[in-house]
Amino acid sequence: MNANEAAELLAHCSGFDNRQPSLAAAQSWAAALHDVPLDNDAKAAVATYYSTPPQNPNERLWILPHHVRTLRTKIRNQRLENFQYEPVADETTAEYLARLRGQVAAIASGRVAAPSGRPALEGGPSREFMAELEAHGWQGNRTVPGSDEDAVEAELIDTVRRSGPLGVECPTCQAAIGKPCKTPGGSSKQPLGKPRTKPHSARLRAAQGRGELTPEQRAAEEQRVREASARFLAEHGDDIPDADIVEEAS
Repeated sequence: MNANEAAELLAHCSGFDNRQPSLAAAQSWAAALHDVPLDNDAKAAVATYYSTPPQNPNERLWILPHHVRTLRTKIRNQRLENFQYEPVADETTAEYLARLRGQVAAIASGRVAAPSGRPALEGGPSREFMAELEAHGWQGNRTVPGSDEDAVEAELIDTVRRSGPLGVECPTCQAAIGKPCKTPGGSSKQPLGKPRTKPHSARLRAAQGRGELTPEQRAAEEQRVREASARFLAEHGDDIPDADIVEEAS
């Protein structure tokens, strides 16, 4: 933009703010906008500036060269929002850069209509990629649950699977997957009971794929525990110290 073009732009600005353009102002604007041409976008930038109310209603709008530069760039960038380069087969790097600049300049200036549709990615993941995901337990192409029952089932499918007893829900204390078993009873700090160092036997059997014990098997297991306790008492009965009774000081 030279001084004559800057004077024309200032005259356009005066229609909005009633300024009095001068030769000195035209030369100053030309120096600040030396790489900005006087085109319809430059004049549209002025109109955009004066169509936007100031933050302070008592403040007077007064456009400056940097406003023209910024708003003109914004106007041109809006035309490039959905731009997608159209390549040519077997083009060299130099040809690609030249065509890219040409397409960008043509659309940004408005000489070529801006793309109206947003480019969408097509296709899907490769079979190898999906096979790798499924090998790690992920199921592709899931749908949104249509009911609460489906949502519960989907939540169970998404539950982290663990190896060992924590990979199943405990049949005895109903501890969730990934949570340790609990002792009976509870307190205010631990309403569900304290965590057990070892999982319940029923949980161990469930993790190993074994079913619940029959009443006969359960009775045999209880008898085995009683006999083991009796043998221990018989061998170490005299070595077990009596419990010390501690009286609280009054």
